[in-house]
Amino acid sequence: MSQKITTFLMFQGAAEEAVTFYTSLFDDAKIHTLVRYGSEGPGVEGGVQHATFTLAGQEYMAIDSNVSHAFTFTPSVSLYVQCESEAEIERLYAALSENGEPLMPLGSYGFSKRFGWTNDRFGVSWQLNLA
Repeated sequence: MSQKITTFLMFQGAAEEAVTFYTSLFDDAKIHTLVRYGSEGPGVEGGVQHATFTLAGQEYMAIDSNVSHAFTFTPSVSLYVQCESEAEIERLYAALSENGEPLMPLGSYGFSKRFGWTNDRFGVSWQLNLA
């Protein structure tokens, strides 16, 4: 088996909601596994102990951390989406920005005719670019 690198997202109680939301937004998206914590723990019963999912063919992993921590996601690492149409970038930006924190509104920038950057409601950072 060859080495594989997978993006790993650690949430604090919102992993299932985030994974379900993300897979609803993209074509070729699917939740492959979702294992929950049981009553014996170590995390909160019903929380996500381990999930794997794909977005546009790219695999991701997610968990609900069973350890409380002071850090969360940061825009210094973001998911970059190359959009195929104006309708797609508008739809994704609206959905990902809802209850989130827009960092750069959709607009024309020197490096792109249509680009937007936002943190979603879970704190995950997304850069959207029109091809």
